[in-house]
Amino acid sequence: MLIFDHFLPLLTNPNNFLNLNFTPEIVLAAYSQGIFPMGHAGGQIAWYSPDPRCIIDLQNFHVSRRLARTYRQNKFELKVNSAFDQVIRICARSEAEGIWITDDIVRVYTQLHERGFAHSVEAYKDGKLAGGLYGISLGGAFMGESMFHIERDASKICLMYLVERLRERNFVLLDSQYMTSHLSTFNAISISRAEYLIRLEQALKLSPEFV
Repeated sequence: MLIFDHFLPLLTNPNNFLNLNFTPEIVLAAYSQGIFPMGHAGGQIAWYSPDPRCIIDLQNFHVSRRLARTYRQNKFELKVNSAFDQVIRICARSEAEGIWITDDIVRVYTQLHERGFAHSVEAYKDGKLAGGLYGISLGGAFMGESMFHIERDASKICLMYLVERLRERNFVLLDSQYMTSHLSTFNAISISRAEYLIRLEQALKLSPEFV
């Protein structure tokens, strides 16, 4: 897979701050090459293509018995794209370390949502937003970006619903960027960047619809 000239410096220079206009088009071009943006407190946008890369294997997704029982009990009302603006802004406020969902990230991802590329999954309890997640749908790949919960298990239930939806619609790749102890409980795996790019290239040849 060829890397667009814009992103060649990422392969040779540890400085991830590139002189690029931050637009929906450049973000989609980056994702199609296995690269994603993160904002920084100074207002700059950095670009990353980690090696190894964390993905959630859609066919080997695992949840605990307790969580599976909670999902079956329908304690939350689950929706898609019902509150994208709220979800991304709450995710920004909920960041545990640093500030990577900056105003520019919110602006561009909202534009991507309006164009049908960025999506959110929401969990409601008693009519109130209890948790959610958002990410980018591109071809047969979904790039998970962030999640939050107000009620216990709400974000996990959203992830379960996302995986179920991706399976039903024949998506083949769920990107999670970096491995965390939280993701490991779902059988997330780390693969090499080279293997990720192969899987991404295959996914981009598909055209399932997320909504």
